[in-house]
Amino acid sequence: MIISFFQFLKIILPGKVWRFLITLVNKSYQYIIKFLTPYFSFIRWRYKRITKKIQKKEKITIAFFVIHESGFKVEGLYALLQKDERFIPFIIICPYVLFGQEKMLEEMDKAYMSLKSYGPNVIKTYNTTTKKWLDVNKEIKPDIIFFTNPHPLTKPAYYITNYLRCLTCYSPYGINPSTNLNQISFNQFFHNVLWKYFVETEIHQTISEDCSAIKGKNVVFAGYPGLDIFFDKNYKPTNNWKINGKKAKRIIWAVHHSLHDAKNYFAFSNFKKLHQEMLDIAKEYDNEIQFVFNPHQLLKPKLYLEPDWGKMKTDAYFEKWNQLDNGQVNESEYVDLFLTSDAIIVDSVSFLTEYLCVNKPSLYIMRVKDQLDTFNEYGKIMADLHYHGSDISDVRFFLNNIVLKGNDSLKEEREHFVRNYLTPPFGSSAAENIYRAIKNHVNYL
Repeated sequence: MIISFFQFLKIILPGKVWRFLITLVNKSYQYIIKFLTPYFSFIRWRYKRITKKIQKKEKITIAFFVIHESGFKVEGLYALLQKDERFIPFIIICPYVLFGQEKMLEEMDKAYMSLKSYGPNVIKTYNTTTKKWLDVNKEIKPDIIFFTNPHPLTKPAYYITNYLRCLTCYSPYGINPSTNLNQISFNQFFHNVLWKYFVETEIHQTISEDCSAIKGKNVVFAGYPGLDIFFDKNYKPTNNWKINGKKAKRIIWAVHHSLHDAKNYFAFSNFKKLHQEMLDIAKEYDNEIQFVFNPHQLLKPKLYLEPDWGKMKTDAYFEKWNQLDNGQVNESEYVDLFLTSDAIIVDSVSFLTEYLCVNKPSLYIMRVKDQLDTFNEYGKIMADLHYHGSDISDVRFFLNNIVLKGNDSLKEEREHFVRNYLTPPFGSSAAENIYRAIKNHVNYL
């Protein structure tokens, strides 16, 4: 796949050559995609014909394509479809192909074990016994495909280009705060050929209208399904923290995977700078704080490929956290972790929004001083609701003065932001809004 080839080039090319290549590709892509507008218009016309055919069907099959378990943010929507006799929903576990066979099987097994409780219609695309891949178009015959990731991280057989005769949908797995991410969040080929793109806020709807080749004609403002669980007052989170017999504060260290310094893409991760210092901090605060190291799911495989890390060093580092009396690693579901925590130290930008709904203090560690200059309108408003830092001295100040002493001056501002920007429209959950939007389009003729 093209993305795998670029991953290889990034490893072997000098940094300056790599950055020049990425800049060239980005500029060429933005030029080329404008000439695809007639094709995108044809796709939109064909969706009208497909919709009319589906409207005549008594049963409608809808398949959710999942690559990583943490990317499945539409649990509420899937539950609504299960209760509706008109729909037959499936969860299709697709391969993650960037880091080899072993990582692919590991991620598929992890996703399947996490999601199999949704019933018998949870299916892995690869059969380890027969060594055969599932032909979704022939064996499932979906009418609607709901993607959970827009990037070509999987086999071509499970990417949108193989399903343009279905109605295709997408809701982001994270809320985009950065101008640098606008093109890959709203203007990939993927976004322009979608039937419905369900966005998180009115600001993101406007951004899509400004930067996508089709001017956001397929965009629907529904809210962010990943936040529905935070708004559910009846949800009771599971406590997965270590029990050490101490009334300690619970802190998450959430780390992004972007280890490189590609200025034309993004560079959020502070892992290389802080990895040892954060371990030392955890040991220092043994009697006062419990820590969870919560890496992005791509951090470990990327560290495996780093010349100064590799698999052995990476695995040993992760294990050091688990060996701490007051430390542990979390590489899977994080909602319960968020809801039972007292604070977060984070550079993973998608978590910045989600943690606001917990309304606990958060320290945003910025990789570069002018990082906020790259944020879009939404990101700049949202970022002001986090405490800011850049090194371990800022972490120490945050722990001592804001977490342990409780001097959280941003609490009321966070509440206001969540109420005015993140609450889904129409007095419903985001999942309910998406469900109604789909159902209204495929009602019987």
